[in-house]
Amino acid sequence: MLIPLGLSALSAIALAITLMSQDYRDYQIFAASCLAASLFLLLRALWQRRKPARARSDVIIDGSNVMHWLDDKPQLQPLLDVIAYLHARNLSVGVVFDANAGWKLWDRYRDDYFFSRKLGLSEQQVLVVAKGQPADPVILAAARENNAVVVTNDRYRDWAEQYPEVTQPGHLIRGGYRQGQLWLDERALTPRAIAAS
Repeated sequence: MLIPLGLSALSAIALAITLMSQDYRDYQIFAASCLAASLFLLLRALWQRRKPARARSDVIIDGSNVMHWLDDKPQLQPLLDVIAYLHARNLSVGVVFDANAGWKLWDRYRDDYFFSRKLGLSEQQVLVVAKGQPADPVILAAARENNAVVVTNDRYRDWAEQYPEVTQPGHLIRGGYRQGQLWLDERALTPRAIAAS
Protein backbone atom coordinates (compact mmCIF):
# COMPACT_ATOMS: atom_id res chain seq x y z
CA MET A 1 0.00 0.00 0.00
CA LEU A 2 2.84 2.42 0.83
CA ILE A 3 4.73 1.71 -2.39
CA PRO A 4 1.81 2.56 -4.74
CA LEU A 5 1.08 5.63 -2.61
CA GLY A 6 4.72 6.78 -2.82
CA LEU A 7 4.86 6.13 -6.57
CA SER A 8 1.67 8.13 -7.07
CA ALA A 9 3.05 11.06 -5.08
CA LEU A 10 6.37 11.05 -6.97
CA SER A 11 4.61 10.77 -10.32
CA ALA A 12 2.29 13.66 -9.44
CA ILE A 13 5.29 15.81 -8.46
CA ALA A 14 7.11 14.89 -11.68
CA LEU A 15 4.05 15.77 -13.76
CA ALA A 16 3.68 19.10 -11.95
CA ILE A 17 7.33 19.92 -12.67
CA THR A 18 6.91 19.10 -16.38
CA LEU A 19 3.83 21.31 -16.56
CA MET A 20 5.50 24.29 -14.84
CA SER A 21 8.91 24.20 -16.48
CA GLN A 22 9.58 24.73 -20.17
CA ASP A 23 12.80 22.70 -19.88
CA TYR A 24 10.91 19.48 -19.01
CA ARG A 25 7.88 19.72 -21.33
CA ASP A 26 9.19 16.79 -23.39
CA TYR A 27 8.66 14.52 -20.38
CA GLN A 28 4.97 15.33 -19.80
CA ILE A 29 3.64 12.21 -21.53
CA PHE A 30 6.06 9.99 -19.62
CA ALA A 31 5.18 11.61 -16.27
CA ALA A 32 1.45 11.40 -17.01
CA SER A 33 1.81 7.70 -17.92
CA CYS A 34 3.69 7.02 -14.70
CA LEU A 35 0.99 8.80 -12.71
CA ALA A 36 -1.78 6.81 -14.40
CA ALA A 37 0.03 3.50 -13.77
CA SER A 38 0.77 4.34 -10.14
CA LEU A 39 -2.85 5.40 -9.54
CA PHE A 40 -3.99 2.08 -11.01
CA LEU A 41 -1.68 0.21 -8.60
CA LEU A 42 -2.95 2.34 -5.69
CA LEU A 43 -6.60 1.65 -6.54
CA ARG A 44 -5.88 -2.06 -6.89
CA ALA A 45 -4.16 -2.12 -3.49
CA LEU A 46 -7.11 -0.32 -1.91
CA TRP A 47 -9.57 -2.77 -3.52
CA GLN A 48 -7.64 -5.79 -2.24
CA ARG A 49 -7.62 -4.36 1.29
CA ARG A 50 -11.41 -4.02 1.16
CA LYS A 51 -11.94 -7.62 0.03
CA PRO A 52 -13.21 -9.54 3.06
CA ALA A 53 -11.41 -12.57 4.39
CA ARG A 54 -12.51 -16.06 3.42
CA ALA A 55 -15.58 -17.25 5.28
CA ARG A 56 -15.19 -19.84 8.02
CA SER A 57 -16.45 -23.28 7.03
CA ASP A 58 -17.44 -26.52 8.75
CA VAL A 59 -16.87 -28.44 5.51
CA ILE A 60 -14.41 -27.84 2.68
CA ILE A 61 -15.54 -29.28 -0.65
CA ASP A 62 -12.94 -30.45 -3.16
CA GLY A 63 -14.81 -28.86 -6.07
CA SER A 64 -12.68 -30.37 -8.83
CA ASN A 65 -13.22 -33.85 -7.40
CA VAL A 66 -16.92 -33.58 -6.58
CA MET A 67 -17.84 -32.14 -9.99
CA HIS A 68 -16.94 -35.56 -11.50
CA TRP A 69 -19.17 -37.61 -9.20
CA LEU A 70 -22.18 -37.85 -11.52
CA ASP A 71 -21.59 -40.04 -14.59
CA ASP A 72 -17.82 -39.47 -14.18
CA LYS A 73 -17.89 -36.26 -16.24
CA PRO A 74 -17.47 -32.67 -15.04
CA GLN A 75 -20.80 -31.10 -14.08
CA LEU A 76 -21.99 -28.43 -11.68
CA GLN A 77 -24.94 -30.50 -10.41
CA PRO A 78 -22.98 -32.70 -7.97
CA LEU A 79 -21.63 -29.56 -6.29
CA LEU A 80 -25.10 -28.04 -6.02
CA ASP A 81 -26.40 -31.30 -4.54
CA VAL A 82 -23.57 -31.56 -1.99
CA ILE A 83 -23.97 -27.92 -0.95
CA ALA A 84 -27.74 -28.37 -0.50
CA TYR A 85 -27.16 -31.59 1.46
CA LEU A 86 -24.72 -29.86 3.84
CA HIS A 87 -26.81 -26.69 4.19
CA ALA A 88 -29.81 -28.87 5.12
CA ARG A 89 -27.68 -30.07 8.05
CA ASN A 90 -26.82 -26.46 9.04
CA LEU A 91 -23.19 -26.79 7.98
CA SER A 92 -21.27 -23.94 6.38
CA VAL A 93 -19.22 -24.79 3.31
CA GLY A 94 -16.20 -23.60 1.40
CA VAL A 95 -15.38 -24.85 -2.10
CA VAL A 96 -11.90 -25.01 -3.61
CA PHE A 97 -11.25 -25.63 -7.32
CA ASP A 98 -8.21 -26.29 -9.47
CA ALA A 99 -7.46 -23.44 -11.89
CA ASN A 100 -8.68 -25.53 -14.83
CA ALA A 101 -12.18 -26.20 -13.42
CA GLY A 102 -13.76 -23.49 -15.57
CA TRP A 103 -12.12 -24.95 -18.65
CA LYS A 104 -13.53 -28.38 -17.86
CA LEU A 105 -17.06 -27.04 -17.35
CA TRP A 106 -17.29 -24.09 -19.79
CA ASP A 107 -14.19 -24.26 -22.02
CA ARG A 108 -12.72 -21.11 -20.49
CA TYR A 109 -11.18 -19.85 -17.25
CA ARG A 110 -13.69 -18.94 -14.52
CA ASP A 111 -12.85 -17.16 -11.26
CA ASP A 112 -14.12 -17.24 -7.67
CA TYR A 113 -16.87 -14.73 -8.38
CA PHE A 114 -18.26 -16.67 -11.35
CA PHE A 115 -18.29 -19.98 -9.45
CA SER A 116 -19.82 -18.35 -6.36
CA ARG A 117 -22.74 -17.06 -8.45
CA LYS A 118 -23.28 -20.45 -10.09
CA LEU A 119 -23.20 -22.22 -6.70
CA GLY A 120 -25.32 -19.70 -4.80
CA LEU A 121 -22.49 -18.94 -2.36
CA SER A 122 -20.67 -15.77 -1.39
CA GLU A 123 -17.38 -15.07 -3.13
CA GLN A 124 -15.63 -15.59 0.22
CA GLN A 125 -16.80 -19.22 0.23
CA VAL A 126 -15.22 -20.11 -3.12
CA LEU A 127 -11.60 -20.23 -4.20
CA VAL A 128 -10.15 -21.05 -7.61
CA VAL A 129 -6.42 -21.60 -7.06
CA ALA A 130 -3.88 -19.87 -9.27
CA LYS A 131 -2.72 -21.54 -12.48
CA GLY A 132 0.11 -23.96 -11.81
CA GLN A 133 -0.75 -24.24 -8.10
CA PRO A 134 -2.13 -27.56 -6.88
CA ALA A 135 -5.47 -27.30 -5.09
CA ASP A 136 -4.81 -30.21 -2.72
CA PRO A 137 -2.59 -28.37 -0.20
CA VAL A 138 -4.94 -25.36 -0.29
CA ILE A 139 -7.91 -27.62 0.50
CA LEU A 140 -6.05 -29.35 3.33
CA ALA A 141 -4.73 -26.08 4.77
CA ALA A 142 -8.24 -24.57 4.72
CA ALA A 143 -9.63 -27.66 6.46
CA ARG A 144 -6.93 -27.47 9.12
CA GLU A 145 -7.43 -23.73 9.63
CA ASN A 146 -11.21 -24.15 9.98
CA ASN A 147 -11.07 -27.46 11.89
CA ALA A 148 -13.26 -28.70 9.04
CA VAL A 149 -13.79 -31.99 7.24
CA VAL A 150 -13.21 -32.40 3.50
CA VAL A 151 -15.78 -33.77 1.06
CA THR A 152 -13.84 -35.68 -1.61
CA ASN A 153 -13.08 -39.12 -2.94
CA ASP A 154 -9.39 -38.22 -3.13
CA ARG A 155 -7.24 -39.86 -0.44
CA TYR A 156 -4.48 -37.18 -0.58
CA ARG A 157 -1.78 -39.82 -0.08
CA ASP A 158 0.90 -37.48 -1.46
CA TRP A 159 0.09 -35.00 1.29
CA ALA A 160 -0.25 -37.39 4.26
CA GLU A 161 3.14 -36.52 5.71
CA GLN A 162 2.43 -32.78 5.75
CA TYR A 163 -1.26 -33.26 6.66
CA PRO A 164 -1.43 -36.46 8.76
CA GLU A 165 -5.08 -35.78 9.58
CA VAL A 166 -6.01 -37.15 6.14
CA THR A 167 -5.36 -40.63 7.54
CA GLN A 168 -7.74 -40.09 10.47
CA PRO A 169 -11.23 -41.63 10.14
CA GLY A 170 -13.86 -38.99 9.49
CA HIS A 171 -11.56 -36.29 8.11
CA LEU A 172 -12.23 -37.12 4.46
CA ILE A 173 -15.91 -37.58 3.62
CA ARG A 174 -16.53 -39.85 0.65
CA GLY A 175 -19.59 -39.62 -1.53
CA GLY A 176 -21.14 -40.16 -4.91
CA TYR A 177 -24.39 -41.22 -6.54
CA ARG A 178 -26.36 -44.46 -6.24
CA GLN A 179 -29.29 -44.89 -8.59
CA GLY A 180 -29.19 -41.16 -9.28
CA GLN A 181 -29.28 -40.18 -5.59
CA LEU A 182 -26.46 -38.37 -3.78
CA TRP A 183 -24.91 -40.12 -0.81
CA LEU A 184 -22.26 -38.96 1.64
CA ASP A 185 -20.63 -41.04 4.33
CA GLU A 186 -22.95 -39.95 7.18
CA ARG A 187 -21.00 -41.98 9.74
CA ALA A 188 -17.96 -39.81 9.12
CA LEU A 189 -19.88 -36.56 8.73
CA THR A 190 -22.19 -36.63 11.76
CA PRO A 191 -19.68 -36.66 14.68
CA ARG A 192 -17.51 -33.96 13.11
CA ALA A 193 -20.56 -31.91 12.16
CA ILE A 194 -21.85 -31.96 15.73
CA ALA A 195 -18.45 -30.93 17.06
CA ALA A 196 -18.13 -28.14 14.47
CA SER A 197 -21.56 -26.60 15.16
